[in-house]
Amino acid sequence: MSTHFPIAIIGGGLGGLMAARVLHVNGIASAVFDLESGPEARVQGGMLDIHDYNGQKAIRAAGLWDEFAAAIHHGGEAMRILDHTGHVLREEADRGEMSRPEVKRGQLRDILLDSLPDDAVRWGKKAVRVRDVPGVPGRREVEFADGERITTDLLIGADGAWSKVRPLLTNAAPAYTGISFIEANLERGAELHPVEAAVMGAGMLFAFRDETGILDHLETDGTLHVYLGFRVPETWIDSIDFTDTATAKQVLLERFAGWDEGLRGLVANADAELTPRRIHAMPVGVTWERVPGVTLIGDAAHVMSPFAGEGANLAMYDGALLAAALVNYPGDTEAALVAYEGELFARAAEAAADSAESLDLLFAPGSPGPLIEMFAGFDELRATSKLD
Repeated sequence: MSTHFPIAIIGGGLGGLMAARVLHVNGIASAVFDLESGPEARVQGGMLDIHDYNGQKAIRAAGLWDEFAAAIHHGGEAMRILDHTGHVLREEADRGEMSRPEVKRGQLRDILLDSLPDDAVRWGKKAVRVRDVPGVPGRREVEFADGERITTDLLIGADGAWSKVRPLLTNAAPAYTGISFIEANLERGAELHPVEAAVMGAGMLFAFRDETGILDHLETDGTLHVYLGFRVPETWIDSIDFTDTATAKQVLLERFAGWDEGLRGLVANADAELTPRRIHAMPVGVTWERVPGVTLIGDAAHVMSPFAGEGANLAMYDGALLAAALVNYPGDTEAALVAYEGELFARAAEAAADSAESLDLLFAPGSPGPLIEMFAGFDELRATSKLD
């Protein structure tokens, strides 16, 4: 026997929680189902820059601006670009303009979780099967790995890149982008790793040599959160035994031969284990025909590489706009979904194209030269606009 929920959100990431929150503040109940065993099941990732034109709008719609503002890493918008020798090619201070303030993903998720009723999220619910309910148009049954089943009249897929909900709408699926990341941390950076902290700077670091790069964030607790990026075949990660951290570091350091020792230290002196991640993306411009009673938000709808910084922002914005559409079309879910998806497709396509373009700009022969040229172009545009 299954339990019925009028609105079921599969996935308790930022997008799913944002949808639930905006619905909640407008008096509409929803149920969120997440595969994790609980809110503390795993580390939620590093810093996010929350954009004023989408992510921040979602936070305001959720009524959580004060909580968000209290979590901001002031100074985190600082940025520097280095070549592989450690030479600083460009450096920008955090001007406090709040266009892209930094906040820890985990803190932002906690803000959203704390803003919901205690029973809003059902933990340990990994969706394994979704099917139509015979005889009831638009109603779906979701089966979870623990055997529980639910039914719903509105199924919102917020379940990430490998969504179980997406196949109801489209056969499109993520593909490997050609880039693999290795994630690492150096805790208590300034205290325990002063050389690496000095290279890192006050906010975000980009250091590149052709198709190999280091992308780093200074977190609010002083941790240096590091992503090592490589343009490599999809099977490359499998050639390294990441259960043997010391040996894995040596293999990675061979790819950084000739680099500045401070940059190499971000690999050599990383704490604990290294986490490999292949970067996947959906095709640019994915759309689908309207299917009653189901839609997608966040990575389930448009997973893209992280090189435009839009993933979390779009997920929250999707969630807020979907919830707003449901509020604006009371009693007419299909009209709400038509309105939401009509706006979603063009916005997601633009961001995905930007992300793909940035990937090719960063991981290319001559990098970081093209990145420096891009910022120089921005400088010229700003100067021209001031003259006008």
